[in-house]
Amino acid sequence: MDRKVKVASLSIASNTMLIILKIIAGVLSGSVSILSEAIHSSMDLLAAIIAFFAVRFSSKPADEKHPYGHGKIENISGVIEGLLIFIAAALIIKEAISKLMNPGDKLFNVPVAVGVMLISSIVNLIVSKKLYKVAKEEDSIALEADALHLKIDIYTSAGVGIGLILIEITKKPILDPFVAILVALLIIKESWSLCRNAFNPLLDIKLSEEYEAEIIEVMTKYEDEIIDYHMLRTRKSGSIKYIDFHMTVREDATVKESHELSERIERDLEEHLKNANVSIHIEPGLKDSNTILPKEE
Repeated sequence: MDRKVKVASLSIASNTMLIILKIIAGVLSGSVSILSEAIHSSMDLLAAIIAFFAVRFSSKPADEKHPYGHGKIENISGVIEGLLIFIAAALIIKEAISKLMNPGDKLFNVPVAVGVMLISSIVNLIVSKKLYKVAKEEDSIALEADALHLKIDIYTSAGVGIGLILIEITKKPILDPFVAILVALLIIKESWSLCRNAFNPLLDIKLSEEYEAEIIEVMTKYEDEIIDYHMLRTRKSGSIKYIDFHMTVREDATVKESHELSERIERDLEEHLKNANVSIHIEPGLKDSNTILPKEE
């Protein structure tokens, strides 16, 4: 099984278990904040399922209809997952306001509820670390989005647990819906960041300055072999980084020499930038030119 698919399956399994535990704890305790966490975890499960299929399809090779591959499926998945977080936050706020309007009796089985929140935080910490590790190594926005879901759940579960302890100490159940609203606001903040990061590649926004600095660093090694390079364009589709530019070679360079030089540069760039797809357009320069790549001041 593909590494990305395997870790996405782990997320599905962990979320399913936590939903069951949170629903049981919410019913036993009567806590709206725990039930809101169950809603949140349900969205996490749906997001994990989306991520699972996204990483499966995005890894398919290019075909006749998709010559650039299927990488942007992961970006679409990330945007959908971000929107799901917004929906989860809206449902949590709705339930919390309803609880404020019609406050119930005191909470029950608080130690059990706190224990479930502790288990949830620990499980999500372990799974999210695994997801982030694979997401970084494989440059997967879908897994990164899934990891963010679980990261948020760590904080929200811990917050709900602390809130329940405060309620037990103060004997004021009215604190419960306020904790739920705070949870929702935190979710909204994180989801905005996720949507932005996932959506940008759909607009073919250029690679980060760090990546482009790596390109420049590689190209400086060839300053004695080429005249210059220009019209650098970069973009990203899923985990694939697309790089293309025009390169000026000396006029007396043969087609074979220019082609071999171009291939060496492409291999060098692809070794430095994982999952890179490099395309170089060669242009002839002046035969006697001694111009080289401009150096940094």
